[in-house]
Amino acid sequence: MNTTLLLNVEEQIVIIELGNIKLKGELVVPAGAEGIVLFAHGSASSSYSTRNHYLAHVLRQEAKLATLLIDLLTKEEEAIDQRTKHFRSDISFLSNRLVAVTDWLSENPYTRHLKLGYFGADTGAGAALLAAATRPMVVKAIVSRSGQTDLVSEAIACVQAPTLLIVGGNDLPIIAMNEDALANIPVLNKQLEIISGATHQFGEPGALEEVARLASQWFKHYLQSSQPGERDLDNMSLN
Repeated sequence: MNTTLLLNVEEQIVIIELGNIKLKGELVVPAGAEGIVLFAHGSASSSYSTRNHYLAHVLRQEAKLATLLIDLLTKEEEAIDQRTKHFRSDISFLSNRLVAVTDWLSENPYTRHLKLGYFGADTGAGAALLAAATRPMVVKAIVSRSGQTDLVSEAIACVQAPTLLIVGGNDLPIIAMNEDALANIPVLNKQLEIISGATHQFGEPGALEEVARLASQWFKHYLQSSQPGERDLDNMSLN
């Protein structure tokens, strides 16, 4: 696995080479960051998603966390996916790409000291849960937004990272599958947060801001270091 870092003033553009495949992303590491959040995009979303950029900005500003927004598909694969929707529904494929990026983060001198969390959306959330089950010693926290958790129902039983599931109150099918997922995640540190009045994309006024607040608190809690006994990990409140 090779990597190229193109340094800009405010960010690092990373190009991760996996054989003949090159994945491009945006890495930002604030001064003093102790953790990093890797975004796993779902459906037709990409690293250019305004929602993901907003959420990443909040995590950097409010929780002082590093973020990596990266496209798990090449441009050629994206073109095929726009026509066939093949790759976005192939959770194993997306998970394997996510694991490869995770391994790169664990080896890269800029990021290997940072505690790692996943922020997945839609099918990307399913890929994040599957990848977390594959790298249980590396992934320290997961946040799922409108996650397609039914696609990885068997893998959920192997997830060991603290997991926050966020769904919209009007997104009834997703609520049902996330309730099932919550029951099957074996860790004690897990929560389901339902945002009243929100739909699948959280486009309602204040909805995405609430997603950002919940995610920021969760990642800050689990990706920042603390002294023994300083935090009660089994009884975290997001209110």
